[in-house]
Order: sequence, then structure tokens, then C-alpha cells
Amino acid sequence: MAEALEGWTDFNVAMVGAAAALAGLLIVAMSVNISAIMSSPELTARAGASIAGLALAIVASAVGLMPGGSTAVYAIAVLAAAAGAGAFQVAAIRAIRRSGRDSVGERIVRGAIGMVAVAAFAIGAVLVLTGPIGVGLAVIGFGAVIAVIASILMAWVVLVEVLR
Repeated sequence: MAEALEGWTDFNVAMVGAAAALAGLLIVAMSVNISAIMSSPELTARAGASIAGLALAIVASAVGLMPGGSTAVYAIAVLAAAAGAGAFQVAAIRAIRRSGRDSVGERIVRGAIGMVAVAAFAIGAVLVLTGPIGVGLAVIGFGAVIAVIASILMAWVVLVEVLR
């Protein structure tokens, strides 16, 4: 794995630091209004999905920095983390769907935002396992960037909706 991930070291270091710092800031920001967030199943699910997306980026990048591992172990760890984050995204999609506040199209877009990153991680991990390792790592890198963007968007919605 060292050779395959060698070119990704700086990216992974930056992603771990940025995603961890952002996750910490979001947790603090959300904790200020935790009672209002907890009173809404939709906001609770969105908050969880937001943090889960950042945790996915942290795990994938941190495992990529571990010395001596194989690409298979890396890919399996990424798949497991994607499954965990995916469960939070599914819960958010269900809560958004049940809310019925927006049009069907808006609910689909809002629900799908977090799943794009999860899908990228899962597809990238499968590609790492099946052969085109460089392509798989690039897809995982894309997933990490998308996870950060999606998490910021979801957290912003939670923080704004709390004040409405």
C-alpha cells in the first residue's frame, strides 16, 4: 500500500486535519442549540449525517496514512466507514422525506447530497480492490472533498433551521 498511497500522503494529512477541525467546530456550533436540534427528527438526522460525512473523510484519510498496510485492508476499511456513514445518510433521507416541508424535488436533492460522497468512497474502494488502484484512490479523494462540502451544507441547514 505504501507505493500506491505515497502520492496521497499530503492530501491525506491535509484532509485529516481539515475534516477533524471542521467536525469539532460543527459539534460545538450544534451543541449551542442542541435542545432545539433534538426536538426535530429531521434536524437531528441531518446533524448526524453531517458529522458522519466528516468522520468518513477522517477515517479514510487516516487509514491511508497508516504504514505497512495493504491496499485490500485500506479498501475494506473505507468500505466499512462508507457503510457506517451511509446509514446516517439514509436516516437523514428518511427524515427529510417524512418532513414533507419542501417539494419532492427539493427533498430528493437535499437527501442525495450526502449520498454522493458515500457512493464515491464505496466506488473508489471497490476500484482499489479490483485493480485500477490509482483511479480508485482518485475517486476516494474526490469523495473526501465532496464529503466536506456536503457536510458543511447539511450543517448549515441545521444551524439555520434551528433559528426559524
